[in-house]
Amino acid sequence: MSIDMEEIVRAREEADCLADANAVEAALDRMAEEITACMAQSNPLVYVVMNGGLILAGRILPRLPFPLEVSYLHATRYGHALKGTQLDWRVRPTHDLRGRTVLVLDDILDEGHTLAAIMDYLKAEGAREVRSAVLTHKLHERKAYPGMRADFTGLDVADRFLFGCGMDYKGYWRNAPGIYAVKGL
Repeated sequence: MSIDMEEIVRAREEADCLADANAVEAALDRMAEEITACMAQSNPLVYVVMNGGLILAGRILPRLPFPLEVSYLHATRYGHALKGTQLDWRVRPTHDLRGRTVLVLDDILDEGHTLAAIMDYLKAEGAREVRSAVLTHKLHERKAYPGMRADFTGLDVADRFLFGCGMDYKGYWRNAPGIYAVKGL
């Protein structure tokens, strides 16, 4: 597969900034306060959804001033495609979940099929409580079920093709400091 790096660079240059770095920092601070208020006494196991949740985890975990365990899982529907396909478990959870409180960190709640499948799996494996935290929630009505929301959300964003802060454009720009929408998408 050949990547057109000019297109990748152009996508960033032409993108619409929906949330700058300051807005993202404020959202992370608020999320951390909410998570702390809810979960500080629960000895949570935090599962980071790869690859998108990596950036969120690196930025929010240091803001959580309580003991927790961290691990990762990898389930995806997108790969590098722009539209979803079926769920692909690349790395399943490895900890004993029986009786645990689990927090799932991910970059975005778009339609939510991946997040719903992950949470169902964790519950089926015996987790006492499973909560979710996403940096971005896309505003549309195509969710996995009506009214679906993460337990903790940083920013509500337009229904566009997004990248930055963990979200990618064709595998690139997860490292962009804000949240951007591809021009025309």
